[in-house]
Amino acid sequence: MKKTLQTLLSVYAVTLIFSCGSYKKIPYFQDLNPTTPLNEQISNYVPLLVQPGDNLGINVSSRNPESSSVFNYNLNRANGNNFDNSAENPVTGYLVDEKGDIHLPLLGNQKAAGLTTSQLREQISKKLETFYKDPVVNIRILNFKVAIFGDVQRPGVYAVQNERATITQALTLAGDLNITAVRNITLIREENGKRSFIPIDLKSKKIFESPYYYLKNNDEIYVQPDRTKYATVDRGYRTATLVLSGLSIIAIVLSNLYR
Repeated sequence: MKKTLQTLLSVYAVTLIFSCGSYKKIPYFQDLNPTTPLNEQISNYVPLLVQPGDNLGINVSSRNPESSSVFNYNLNRANGNNFDNSAENPVTGYLVDEKGDIHLPLLGNQKAAGLTTSQLREQISKKLETFYKDPVVNIRILNFKVAIFGDVQRPGVYAVQNERATITQALTLAGDLNITAVRNITLIREENGKRSFIPIDLKSKKIFESPYYYLKNNDEIYVQPDRTKYATVDRGYRTATLVLSGLSIIAIVLSNLYR
């Protein structure tokens, strides 16, 4: 009988361990004083660089708009219907090839990889002065996107309009972490033929000083669920198991009583 009661207590102890979480693991930026303002210099921001595989939207205007419009066909949709803004009908753009080049009308191949969009704009504007009076060039990365998956409200691949995108902004796009998510996430980044898995601690404000705080095109963020998530999903199975265990214990006890 004593052994039977010990078994029952053990089963419920395991249940409690999986069911209870610690609030101390939940808040972000725990080393910030919530009552005292803090100011610090931003020293970790590095402008986003164009890389192979980027799709660039380039717009050129000049005093001769009909002539310079030859550059602007890249802003049309793939199927010709600019009213269809679906992902299946992307903007054409200028694709940066594996050598890091784009091919432009009149100018031919232009080195793009390794430059910021501002640097590339200045480079193209200077060369266009040979053909146009006061050319104005605007460039943006059309396919800047990040993937967020794991224990978040809305996992998915998100298009980013701002070249200065951050980890916290990306998590906001995904609806933030669920309460059951571990506050240590993983940033997955591919650069120069290498894939890196970078741990990021959201419980500390040091994330804002991290060289990985600002995102790059095609970054992925994985949010790991904690044991509570598993316990929630598996609750039905565990409940059935506990009921069966309880019935078995009762049967054993009754068997001993009426033996």
